Amino acid sequence: MFRILTLLSFTLLLSGCSGNWGWYVVDPTTPTGMTNLKFMASGAYNTILMSVTAISISVVVGLLVALPGLSTKRGWRMFNRTYVEIVRAVPILVLILWVYYGLPTLSGITLNVFWAGVLALALSDSAFQAEIFRAGIQSIARGQYEAAQTISLNYRDTMRYVILPQAIRRILPALGNQLVYMLKMSSLVSVIGMQELTRKANELVVVEYRPLEIYTILVLEYLVLILIVSTGVRWLERRLKASDTA
Repeated sequence: MFRILTLLSFTLLLSGCSGNWGWYVVDPTTPTGMTNLKFMASGAYNTILMSVTAISISVVVGLLVALPGLSTKRGWRMFNRTYVEIVRAVPILVLILWVYYGLPTLSGITLNVFWAGVLALALSDSAFQAEIFRAGIQSIARGQYEAAQTISLNYRDTMRYVILPQAIRRILPALGNQLVYMLKMSSLVSVIGMQELTRKANELVVVEYRPLEIYTILVLEYLVLILIVSTGVRWLERRLKASDTA
């Protein structure tokens, strides 16, 4: 992280030496620069809200899709494999466009840009979540299932109280990676007009005609968000490890 910040600072320092750069458009010491920065930062709320909502839905859907993949019945396993392969094969940008423009025509349900983006992101990510959960559950030793059976736990309670708590501890880094992925992929929802970070930056570029300076700030905004998420995930991992050893 330190190297990345150093490199960005060095790049900004070099670029500031040239008369061709227009860093005044994002200079917080000037009224115009501060207004532009506030305008760009105002998209952070929608980016975070959309990403958190989408990943919350995708985790639930992913778990529901993962469980049939663990079944001994071939039909359930085929459902899991078919869902995962089809959803993973569709580029997320194409899925966003299809949900926003195609789904209303197909179903008659009209979605605003926020929920269209959430639905597309959640649907795309759910296939990856399903594979993460399936791998995490399969990594739990068979003895844990047998121990649950000895105390007369049914399948639901075995998953709820024995298997899933252990599996979630193991897949937490992967879930954290998916949240980072979600934050980055949310920028694609700007193509349908969602007023998030990337859309705000695009609109400002049209007004100021300074793409390099504005998109540099956009990179820094995403960098800060992702570093915060990564730090939070690592903190949660340490807390879980501490609770296991206590």
